[in-house]
Amino acid sequence: MLKAVLFDMDGVIVNTEPLHYKAYYDMFKTVGIEVPLALYQSYTGRSTISTCKGICEHFGLENDPEELVQLKRKAFQKLFKNDPDLDLLPGVLDLIQNYYNNGLTLVLASSASQITIHDVFTRFELDQYFKGRVSGADLEASKPHPEIFERAAEIAGFKPSECMVIEDSTSGIKASHAAGIYCVAYKSEHSKNQTYTLANKLISDFSEIKFENIKSEFEN
Repeated sequence: MLKAVLFDMDGVIVNTEPLHYKAYYDMFKTVGIEVPLALYQSYTGRSTISTCKGICEHFGLENDPEELVQLKRKAFQKLFKNDPDLDLLPGVLDLIQNYYNNGLTLVLASSASQITIHDVFTRFELDQYFKGRVSGADLEASKPHPEIFERAAEIAGFKPSECMVIEDSTSGIKASHAAGIYCVAYKSEHSKNQTYTLANKLISDFSEIKFENIKSEFEN
């Protein structure tokens, strides 16, 4: 039986990916590197520190990865506060409320920092629906490592077999698969060049996985 849903945030709940893109490329410019789009997209779903470590290694930068993290976060915060078009993805609030009203436990499992998670949840008043929030930035390993979803399932208080993950990135889908949790891949127009082969279900509209449509997948 389905008892908990573990949500990714960027590209699933809110479309912050364009802001992250601008913030990363602002940081890349500051440290004097040109990052091909395909390389940037390969880091989708990973935490900022994991991405910055990868960039430093790839380009042989002498900068401390944490320096890059702070440059990126400063640029992101400026964009977040000044972008009037930032909004929840279509249908996701209805989905969240549908799950909540059907008694499911909701936990956020995002690679975003706690600061960004707090800003998004405050702006869109989401705390009322979620039992807990896990930031990949606080963990030892980043997606595609399963730790973030294992931790989220623990917070929910249910076994992996009783949980479902909603993800949009290759890294997140791999993490869910490695954690042994049923994964719904949301094929978003904002998440390019992602691989969905390990997902249990692929959707392009959240109405497809409302509780009444998805509960049968978990009935024994």
